[in-house]
Parts: sequence; structure tokens; C-alpha cells
Amino acid sequence: MSYGKTVKEVMVGVSKYPHVPCWCSISQAIQIVKLSFPDFSKYYVPMAILVLDEKYNLLGILTLKDILGKIEEAKGTKDILETPLGEALSHARIFVQSGDPVTKAAALMIENKLDLLPVFDEKRKFVGLVRMMEIFDELLDVVLKK
Repeated sequence: MSYGKTVKEVMVGVSKYPHVPCWCSISQAIQIVKLSFPDFSKYYVPMAILVLDEKYNLLGILTLKDILGKIEEAKGTKDILETPLGEALSHARIFVQSGDPVTKAAALMIENKLDLLPVFDEKRKFVGLVRMMEIFDELLDVVLKK
């Protein structure tokens, strides 16, 4: 069942998220997180950094959960901080197109336990992210209006 709105209408543009090249280290990513989200209480999860290749193609998304996982794996040693992001991120394998209905994004998020989905346009250019919160708000509005 489709509820009318497309992913493009509820997505967050690329410019709203910090982004870094894949050769940056976890340490550099932590600094970017601190600068990008100075007051964590004002942001709802997921806080993430987009990891791009040299041609600005999306390679993946680095979340706070990914960073904490790598620190835990390393048992707190500082060596992990110099790991390139390309080795630490969640690779973007599941995505939606900007013209897809929000219900498709919701289904993919639920099936794959994701809070964020990359959005690509019809030319397969990365144009933004759709977050669980926007999908939830949109579908809740539709349900409450019925």
C-alpha cells in the first residue's frame, strides 16, 4: 500500500550530514563528530558521517555505533584510532531511489534493522538520506488522518 509521498519529499540532503573521504582515520572522524554535533542532546539518533571515495561516491555510513564497536574490538587500545574509515564503516548496500514511496523505505529499514538509508536519484547519484524518524512521522500522520 502506498501513502502518496516519495522518499525525496522526506529525505535529508547530503549537505546536512558531515562527510569525509575514506582514507580519514577513526580519530579524525571522532573529531568531526564532536564538531558537527556539539550538543548531543539536540540531535536524535542516528548521528552519522558519510564516507565518500575520491569521486564523491558514497562508500558507506559511519555511525557512533560503528565507532564504539571498533573501540570495543580493540579493547580500548589507541591503535584503533588510526584505522582508516574504509575499514570501519557500514558499507552502503541497501538504498532507495528518490522516487520510491516512503512505505518502501520503511519496509527496507524494518527488514534490515536500519535507521538510515541512502537515497539515489534516477542517475544513481547519491542525493541524501532518509531517516527512520521522517518515515515514522510521515506514516503516523497518514494513519492518524484516517
